[in-house]
Amino acid sequence: MKTMSITILFWLLSMLLLSDKSQTSKTEVKCNSTAKNYSLIPANISKNVTILDLSYNQITLNITDTRVLQTYFLLSELYLVENKVTNLFNNSFSNLSNLEILNICRNSIHTIQQSAFTGLHKLKKLYLCQNKIVQLNPKTFLPLKNLILLNLHGNLISYFDVPQLFHLEFIILYGNPWNCSCSLLNLQNWLKTSNVTLENESITMCSYPDILKCYNIKTVPYKAECYSKFPSSITEDLHIPFQSISNSTFNNSLNNLTRNSEHESHGKSWAFLVGVVVAVVMTSLLISIAIKCPVWYNFLLSYNHHRLEEHEAETYEDSFTGNPSSPSQIPDTNSEETTVIKFDEFS
Repeated sequence: MKTMSITILFWLLSMLLLSDKSQTSKTEVKCNSTAKNYSLIPANISKNVTILDLSYNQITLNITDTRVLQTYFLLSELYLVENKVTNLFNNSFSNLSNLEILNICRNSIHTIQQSAFTGLHKLKKLYLCQNKIVQLNPKTFLPLKNLILLNLHGNLISYFDVPQLFHLEFIILYGNPWNCSCSLLNLQNWLKTSNVTLENESITMCSYPDILKCYNIKTVPYKAECYSKFPSSITEDLHIPFQSISNSTFNNSLNNLTRNSEHESHGKSWAFLVGVVVAVVMTSLLISIAIKCPVWYNFLLSYNHHRLEEHEAETYEDSFTGNPSSPSQIPDTNSEETTVIKFDEFS
């Protein structure tokens, strides 16, 4: 009885193993369509395909290609090496939720829209090497929650902000014209403090400025002024991209090359503006004083004249009650005139 039960258990286990093998063999459906001179992704491929290789064709990944690609929703690996792709548009792979490997190396990609990788939640390896990428928005990688490897070597990237990739383990950045100015300090700190391995570190060299060409981007020495310009790189979590870049700052990376000169010019312009404001205020005060001075002068004259009339009125009252011919009743203000008249009479 025991031997019978053991035999049944053994048979059940063997059947389970065989079913797993058959299932895996069914799920792995490969299609190799390399070097077929295709200009469009063929629509007659089995919908059960899981590994699709379309390398060395003339595919541009236009709207028509995107629509056909969405029908292969079981894809786990997609290879488009050395085609004619120039742009990655929004939602190009949105229906490929099972995709784990995407290789688009050796194309002519120069623009990657922010939502190009939407839907690729299971993607683990992304190859964008040997294209013509100049700038990358770090928000482009937000949908890639499980990305482990990012290959960007052989592009035209000079500045790269810290991507929000928490599970990233390997990054490849060599073969780019890196500008090792202060703007690259955040990337260096991220590479040093995170668990990400910089592949080919020894050949990931600075291209600018000339005095730093002998350093790789991870070991380049930065001056203290760089740390003062980017204090957030020391105090903030280095896995989170900086919020100083707005949604419309796709071109800000080029402006980082002239950030120092712009800062100085802004300081001088503020000083000049303050001087102009002070000059305008002072000029306005002088003009108002010049306008109001005659008014005060006329007021003073009218006030003195008013007092003189009161004095004369008192004098006339005294002269009216006394002897009008008496010299003592004449006001003091006319004393000089009286003296002159008397001198003439005696003479």
